[in-house]
Amino acid sequence: MEPTPLQKAEILMEAMPYIKAFRGKRIVIKYGGHAMVDPKLKDLFAQNVVLLNLIGIRPVIVHGGGPQIGQVLKKLGVESSFVEGMRVTDGETMEVVEMVLGGKINAEIVSLINRHGGRAVGLSGKDDRLIEAEKMTLRRPGETDGEGIDLGLVGRVRKVNPQVLQALEDYIPVIAPVGVGEGGQSYNINADLVAGRVAGALAAEKLILLTDVTGVLDGEGRLLSSLTAVQVERLIEEGTVAGGMIPKVRCCLEALAGGVAKTHIVDGRQSHAVLLEVFTKTGIGTEIVGADR
Repeated sequence: MEPTPLQKAEILMEAMPYIKAFRGKRIVIKYGGHAMVDPKLKDLFAQNVVLLNLIGIRPVIVHGGGPQIGQVLKKLGVESSFVEGMRVTDGETMEVVEMVLGGKINAEIVSLINRHGGRAVGLSGKDDRLIEAEKMTLRRPGETDGEGIDLGLVGRVRKVNPQVLQALEDYIPVIAPVGVGEGGQSYNINADLVAGRVAGALAAEKLILLTDVTGVLDGEGRLLSSLTAVQVERLIEEGTVAGGMIPKVRCCLEALAGGVAKTHIVDGRQSHAVLLEVFTKTGIGTEIVGADR
């Protein structure tokens, strides 16, 4: 049912304190999952980002693209191999990663934002050495020595150089999570990790991770709407937070340690997920904050 004019006015009034609080602040959004695939959600995401920008908030987008990379590799007859959720990336695969992330996906997001009246610009982590990377060697839990597992050209963030982002203050940066090594080598990096480190380097007000889950759940499957860093560590120790949620909450904890004010894990399958998390009192996902907040 269509809201009445009065209800629309009340919605705007509810959002006003948050607009005032976040005006001029940076919000880093990791864009991934179903929100990047469903045409309606893609369009709504672009509109949400443009609205944030129009009211004075400065969004920075870091996008993923694992499923799209997999589709292109399949068409080329290249078999994908994963270890603990990470794609083993040889030279041939890395070329496809750069083509899909830095080309097709990045350009599509930029175009969609611009179509809705925004001023977006696409970047790779290689541009102006925005994301300096080093090779990642995977070690299984409890493993402290040995050579570990070679994932090829999978990298970790060594350093973020945010000068190019600061120079683009009047634009909406859209970043592909490809890093550059000391010798100019490209590295495939998990988008959550890139988003967390970029948020820290910018001292962002918020880091929002759009996912395909409702948020962090307790042992009975109920959504935990707000957690401190200490509570998150306890949930990991207890085994309540496990599997693919661990790297996401670790990303949030690292961002908090890097100076980000608040972090959020949000269900990107919900329409207007970004606006609902930023401009409502309770939000829709899990908020993770430092112990002193």
